[in-house]
Amino acid sequence: MNDTVRDPFVIFKYVILGIVAFVVLVPLLATALGGFKSLPELQTNAFGLPQTWDTTAYRNILTTPRFWLYLWNSLVISVSAVIATIVLASMCAFAFAFTKFRGQKTLLNYFTLGLMFPAATAALPIFINIRDLGLLDTHLGVVLPNAAFGLAMSIILFRRFFKEIPDELREAALVDGASYFHFFVKIILPLSRPIIATVATIQFVHTWNSYILPLVLLNSETKYPWPLGIMQFQGEYLQEWNVILAFITLTLLPTIIVFLLCQKHIVSGLTSGSVKG
Repeated sequence: MNDTVRDPFVIFKYVILGIVAFVVLVPLLATALGGFKSLPELQTNAFGLPQTWDTTAYRNILTTPRFWLYLWNSLVISVSAVIATIVLASMCAFAFAFTKFRGQKTLLNYFTLGLMFPAATAALPIFINIRDLGLLDTHLGVVLPNAAFGLAMSIILFRRFFKEIPDELREAALVDGASYFHFFVKIILPLSRPIIATVATIQFVHTWNSYILPLVLLNSETKYPWPLGIMQFQGEYLQEWNVILAFITLTLLPTIIVFLLCQKHIVSGLTSGSVKG
């Protein structure tokens, strides 16, 4: 009876996963293949294989110094935002998970409100605050808002993971004379690699693809990340969409590589605490 019930469910699950994979992979493949096509072929054969594999678009981009500058800017901003988010979110989540203080639930609910407001809704206040701090047209001025908007989800993920760590471990560490700081650094963080990889990947992809905040806060082309840099390529090559698709493919590769490298830890981090023993 169980096998009879399970088989249709498994088939349904694989069908849904196949549909999702198709929806995600087809645009990615079409984008990557579009960079190998000439402009006339791209207009008549958008989704098929190239009749002639032309690497000119990719070679032109890879030999353009501006491409590497945009890529470097995106890397600096994204890695900095990831580090800031992990440090702040892990410490906040540690306090929520292992200590008790007045107003704890209210403060946690306040943090979770951040999930309701995308960065676009706060573009003007962010611009004013960053201007008052003297950080306009700087990478730090983009890093700080991106890290702030990533804190809500990151704190929730860290806190849920920390809650799964046995209280006996904390009690044993405190009995042995460890302070909360040493308990956090020496014990909690080494055990938290799955959730750190999860938060880092989510924040990296979010910051890497961020468009609104760099557009509002950056003025110098030399400091543009790749979402703004693509506008410069579009303006230079006008309607050469094969070049634009090649540019998008090359700039998406880092996020795909990060996801593939951290995939195992991401699954472990997201599923921690989902099953109660």
